[in-house]
Amino acid sequence: MDSTSALLEIDDISLSFGGIQALKNVSFEVHSGELFSIIGPNGAGKTSMLNCISGRYHPQLGGIHFRGDEITHLKPNQRCHLGIGRTFQNLALFNHMSVLDNIMVGRHHLLKNNFLTGGLYWLTGARREELEHRRHVEEIIDFLEITHIRKAQAGTLSYGLRKRVELARAVALKPDLILLDEPMAGMNHEEKEDMARYIIDLNEEWGMTVVMIEHDMGVVMDLSHRVMVLDFGKLIAYGLPDEILANELVKKAYLGEEDDALDEEATSGEVA
Repeated sequence: MDSTSALLEIDDISLSFGGIQALKNVSFEVHSGELFSIIGPNGAGKTSMLNCISGRYHPQLGGIHFRGDEITHLKPNQRCHLGIGRTFQNLALFNHMSVLDNIMVGRHHLLKNNFLTGGLYWLTGARREELEHRRHVEEIIDFLEITHIRKAQAGTLSYGLRKRVELARAVALKPDLILLDEPMAGMNHEEKEDMARYIIDLNEEWGMTVVMIEHDMGVVMDLSHRVMVLDFGKLIAYGLPDEILANELVKKAYLGEEDDALDEEATSGEVA
């Protein structure tokens, strides 16, 4: 991990919906090569922050910089072209399409041939381009160990496998920064261990910077280089996992009480 290079900078972001303040003056940065987690109680503003980074929401105040360039008002598809991909808290797959086709959708913004050159499939580079994209998709399918379901209809799969397919589609974007919104929600212990392994490999072997929202404190403390804590839209703590565990404000906000329960939760769900 490069501890000095800020890939993503969030500067004094504020976001509100009517009279509801979702985020208030939040500032932080994510270093290139980092696995960075955002935690906090329900309604703390975690997904709102990811939506601001990915372009689904535009904050009323503050700025967002990616690789030093301001992206605050760019559209989501423009941010994809810059190298920002994401998964969603609620699955957003095309249930009627195969696993392979769902993942191929993630490569769409990388296609260079248009509808005119694509019409001359055999005479232009369209065929070579499609084969190259399929090669990358097959590599992702192999990495996430979903070869056995590559032709299955996405809507027929178990919840855990659908979460894996959505991760595959986000990885297919070939992002430098991948945003994961509760990638392990609803999974059993074995599925969580598998997903944790994939996330670590994406970060360490594939070189992706990861920003992750996750409720399982064991997973967060086991995987993260640094952790940020939100509460009622405000940043209340920001630092190394051990520092977050020892923070009394975090214990009070996250659990509603100042005791050793946070430490117990963090150790009870450790991922091998």
